[in-house]
Amino acid sequence: MAWDEWEQLKSQAAERQSTQMQLNQLDPGDGSPGIAGGPSKYGDLKVPNTSLTKISKSAHTLYNELWDKARVAVPSTDSAAGDLSKQGFALGAALQHVSLRWEQQLKSLMDACAQITNHLQVTKNIHAGDDNFIVRQMSSIDVLDAGFDERVGQPGEKNPVYGEKKDEKKKEE
Repeated sequence: MAWDEWEQLKSQAAERQSTQMQLNQLDPGDGSPGIAGGPSKYGDLKVPNTSLTKISKSAHTLYNELWDKARVAVPSTDSAAGDLSKQGFALGAALQHVSLRWEQQLKSLMDACAQITNHLQVTKNIHAGDDNFIVRQMSSIDVLDAGFDERVGQPGEKNPVYGEKKDEKKKEE
């Protein structure tokens, strides 16, 4: 295929349709190109955090209350179990067993509350980071697209900028 034939085919294609890249995007309403705003404006990737925040706060509150209130009886129970065991009652060993199981179950529940709180905080941060990353990527594509609009000449014609350098060299000789 000759260069002239290639240029002719490119010109015909340009006449049929625009060769300019076009990205689908939300119209900002002021007539200017570009994205209309962050995800909070158009909401495509928005994750509602109000429910997650409420659950996280409830889990944190429960964790604190379990630590403060559910452990109140442990020292007195351990003391009573020790006294009963010293006096030879089998009830002392049973009470000590109940106290240990209570402590294990309490720690398990507190760990679950902490994991819920931490997981929801991490999830919230990850989604916020993903939203910001996507906005940055889309913004850079928009800037790249704007660069294709800066044409030096008509489609299909040789760029005169490249031809001028050869002419200047011939003039200098």
